[in-house]
Amino acid sequence: MTSDLLHEGETMRLLLVEDDEMLGHGVQAGLAQAGFAVDWVKDGEAAELFLGAEEYDLLILDLGLPRRDGMEVLRNLRNAGKDLPVLILTARDAVEDRVQGLDSGADDYLIKPFDLDELGARVRALLRRRGGRAMPVIRHGEIELDPASHTVTQAGRVVDISPREFALLQELLENRGRVLSRSQLERSLYSWKDEVDSNAVEVHIHHLRKKLGSDLIRTVRGVGYVIDKVR
Repeated sequence: MTSDLLHEGETMRLLLVEDDEMLGHGVQAGLAQAGFAVDWVKDGEAAELFLGAEEYDLLILDLGLPRRDGMEVLRNLRNAGKDLPVLILTARDAVEDRVQGLDSGADDYLIKPFDLDELGARVRALLRRRGGRAMPVIRHGEIELDPASHTVTQAGRVVDISPREFALLQELLENRGRVLSRSQLERSLYSWKDEVDSNAVEVHIHHLRKKLGSDLIRTVRGVGYVIDKVR
């Protein structure tokens, strides 16, 4: 795996289910540094516990898992009526295994060993598809946000923002017109093991307003924050 993905970014919260310690650490670290909030568990039963307790935007699932096979986790997820996008990571490279995984409800399939660049691109594509957005670049007035290159421009000028600010901005842009609470934003920015300061979201929003304009993000008192749709 390469580490070029570390300069890319997304805003969504992912669940990684992988029992290989070295691979799990590498994928979690790479995706986390890229701006994803990543929870990592190592067996099928833990995966189902986390899926029942937390809201995720995408599941990255190994098949050869202890305690409960990944294929069973996938079937149980679909039988429960959940449409969470699922990307399978596995060493099972036979055609019949891929067919079985896709027919059981997986959205995509990546064979080990794989490249982090390709993993990131597939994750972004699945998240775009789920959000009903075909184009990779998000445009809002003079602002353009590109998840693949992890860049933000305003009126053609590159704006220097931190990975957390990028993630928060994308979350708000993806949900234009919808008020998001502080707790919703925290869940999209941080994994369960991250220590989060009580005013972290407010600090990020303050910085974004300084860099992109004070009227970009509107505070709805007692509710949360919103970027209004362009009229």
